[in-house]
Amino acid sequence: MITLARKLRTLDYFTIAFGTMVGVGWLVVMDDWLTRGGPLGAMLAFAIAGLALAPIGYIYGQLVMAIPNAASEVAYTQRVFPAWVSFATGWMMTLVYLIVCPWEAVAIGKIAAYLFPQLNSFEIYRVAGQPVYLPRLMLGLALIGGVTWLNYQGVRLSANFQNWMTFILLGMFALFGVFCIPRGSVHNLVPLFSHGRLVSILLVVQIVPYFMTGFEAVPKCAEEASPEFRARGYFRAIMLALATGALFYVAVIGLVAYVQPWPSLIHESFATAVAFERVFHSRLLISAVFLAALVSLLKVCNGNFLAASRLLFALGREGYVNPRLGGVHPAKLTPAFAVFCVGGLSVIGAILGEAILVPITEVGSLASAFGWMAASASFLCMERSWRARSIALFALAVCLALILMKFLPSIPGHFTRYEYAALAAWTILGLAARRFR
Repeated sequence: MITLARKLRTLDYFTIAFGTMVGVGWLVVMDDWLTRGGPLGAMLAFAIAGLALAPIGYIYGQLVMAIPNAASEVAYTQRVFPAWVSFATGWMMTLVYLIVCPWEAVAIGKIAAYLFPQLNSFEIYRVAGQPVYLPRLMLGLALIGGVTWLNYQGVRLSANFQNWMTFILLGMFALFGVFCIPRGSVHNLVPLFSHGRLVSILLVVQIVPYFMTGFEAVPKCAEEASPEFRARGYFRAIMLALATGALFYVAVIGLVAYVQPWPSLIHESFATAVAFERVFHSRLLISAVFLAALVSLLKVCNGNFLAASRLLFALGREGYVNPRLGGVHPAKLTPAFAVFCVGGLSVIGAILGEAILVPITEVGSLASAFGWMAASASFLCMERSWRARSIALFALAVCLALILMKFLPSIPGHFTRYEYAALAAWTILGLAARRFR
């Protein structure tokens, strides 16, 4: 039986996890974060979420060491729950990674159009009132095509790309921090919260799962570890990526609000870039910020594509969807059919445009919490020590709280009919995939 190539190391797993987690939210939706929570509210929300997710990261680290299977949550739930629970969990987690790819295809067009406004031309159609421009769409489709080719060629090539993009991004932000700190002021952080303290933190906390999803991408590539790899490396990569991701988000929010009065940024499309431009009055620096965004966009698209294709491959291999998805290319040793399937679905998502992707992204936040809850419940059932079960119970409570935030009408930011429609559509598509597998 042909198996996936075994070529990944601990460093690769770290950059896959961090790269899957940190995208271009720090540039594209910084205004939304500040509007929701203010600087301190947003920073506390990401810090609290990072700490709250640590037990979930611990659980994933323990599970992948015991069950190094690309099926990940599917394999964990199979040990203790009926098959329909395993499929539902795997299908929901597939959405978590899959939706990021077309979203980044849309984002690259928005970023490029900021630098080159002429890209906002040749409108070809509208979706829910939002125009879709041909040059931006072609740029997004080129991104999907490039990432699809990269993942088809082999996991080593994909991992090397992920390593370079991750460390270039971290290095660039270290330089931004060095140049910006002498030019900012703590007075720019006032007011610290956009609403009351608790409401400000709550409004940001409920969207954090979407931006912190990625640390659990490690198990999806567990079968591709190099022969000399030690299982403890999975755990280290997950926890380091989770800590680095939370610290990155906190630092970026603090830096942006430190260099410019944040209320002046909440109506700007690219608040991070605008803040740096106002401080340095340099178009060259703005280009550097957008270069960092491009680097981040490439790695997050590649990381999520990698995780989505492996999870879809595992669903096919387990017989939950078409078994062809579980095939491995005899020469490339990659799940070629699953790779092209993810590429095709990403193209469809990019063509639908931003208006459709926004509610689906909100569903992605719910789906990640659902997947984390399923993994935590499996861990609770499999473990017998009081310490492990206590961690699992805390993780379950965190996941349940994140899910309830989306369903309870009394909580600000809950689902609207558009999110419910997107959730229903993905559920129906999953039932059809399973029925006609």
